[in-house]
Amino acid sequence: MPGRAIMLQGTGSNVGKSVLAAGILRALANRGHAVSPFKPQNMSNNAAVASDGGEIGRAQALQARAARVAPSVHMNPVLLKPSSDIGAQIVVQGRVEGVARARELQDAKRGLLPRVLESFRKVRETADFVVVEGAGSASETNLRDTDIANMGFAAAANIPVLLIGDIDRGGVIAALVGTKAVLDASDAALVVGFVVNKMRGDPTLFDSGMTDIAARTGWPGLGLVPFFEGARLLPAEDAYDLSERSFATSSGSECGQRLRIAVPHLPRIANFDDLDPLSAEPTVELTLVERGTPLPADADVVILPGSKATVADLAALRREGWDIDILAHRRRGGRVLGLCGGFQMLGRTIADPQGLEGPPGTVDGLGLLEVDTVLADPKTVGEVTGETVRDGIGLSGYEIHMGRTGGADMERPLHRLSDGRADGAESKDGRVAGTYLHGIFASGRYRAKWLRAFGAETGIGDHDELVDRTLDELAVHLETHLDVDRLISLAR
Repeated sequence: MPGRAIMLQGTGSNVGKSVLAAGILRALANRGHAVSPFKPQNMSNNAAVASDGGEIGRAQALQARAARVAPSVHMNPVLLKPSSDIGAQIVVQGRVEGVARARELQDAKRGLLPRVLESFRKVRETADFVVVEGAGSASETNLRDTDIANMGFAAAANIPVLLIGDIDRGGVIAALVGTKAVLDASDAALVVGFVVNKMRGDPTLFDSGMTDIAARTGWPGLGLVPFFEGARLLPAEDAYDLSERSFATSSGSECGQRLRIAVPHLPRIANFDDLDPLSAEPTVELTLVERGTPLPADADVVILPGSKATVADLAALRREGWDIDILAHRRRGGRVLGLCGGFQMLGRTIADPQGLEGPPGTVDGLGLLEVDTVLADPKTVGEVTGETVRDGIGLSGYEIHMGRTGGADMERPLHRLSDGRADGAESKDGRVAGTYLHGIFASGRYRAKWLRAFGAETGIGDHDELVDRTLDELAVHLETHLDVDRLISLAR
């Protein structure tokens, strides 16, 4: 028998839907329910590899962890990965099915709804309770005709909706009441309650606000949820979250020497949760450098992160003058690490003969590694295990990349994978390195070894255990401040 479901939609983006969904899933799992996440459509370059192959949004992989189930491509059947301001790669049930501009995407969505519903049926068959997450705002009436992410999906699947508002950004009464005002009556009838999220300070000051919202909308309030500080330890869904995120810093301390890491915030930064285990370390000061700001001269390491549009982000890096900063950093004896797209940027050239990222052609890289990259199909997607070449430290991670890289510095690989392949490259002096692997810093032994090379020590151990502890704390937080019993009763 298909499991019951309830959908969390927001008055806008970044109101905390992903974190709330993860916390509810962990709370229900802790109560003994067989639960699963689902998000019809996600737009994010922070992707994960599902256990059944293919890509899903990182937030749904986190929610699967919260539910204590393996992530599946059916938990996020449509993933849009922005490659420019007006276009995105379309991933359907884990596989790339093309690239479309914004208006083309809207037209394509009508044809995607049946496959979204197919995936939802598959997920529902495996759980007795499904927590569905919407995308963006429930009140985008201009997109309602082609919507598969919010009310369009809820109506097609006939599931109830909880509307989430964010009090931290202000105007939450207007946001919730205004959403009711603009929704069609049939869509508004799907809403069975509301939640006000991210309350700071004395919650009793908003008692009358909760009453006012309920009176104006006719929807019951299921909770006023205080701001959860531990959210910074969970993977961010969207690159826009990074600018607001407070990275953990330290002035050294009993854990050892402080390590300063600078990361340029590229316009199409991807798989940025690679940074989370490092930013959580008490001996690490990780600075995400925003555009318009030079890379700090006192950095010990510059990490070039992954990118959804390597050639375009390399051009953006040069416009910011960060290439000059990186070369100066290198001359001062600093270390540079490139992750995936960042690895490609460190080489001599990047060729795109098929025009996968734009007009066909070849561009010069930063020239810090003796390697060359050709962007070409097929896309490499998969989980990996292996060990470091130098000292045999075990690792696990995943690959999501286009292109193949070769050259003299590949003769000094960083990793030896379990399938026999070598990964990565290192300069002759060992100060510049690159890898195609994501997620490697989550391994406690791997990260500890990497930190010790700079005189720093780990203070958190296994990062996955830290995430699990945080999810349990989030579940307790929601059990305290959210009417979970009523939420369960409202699902169908």
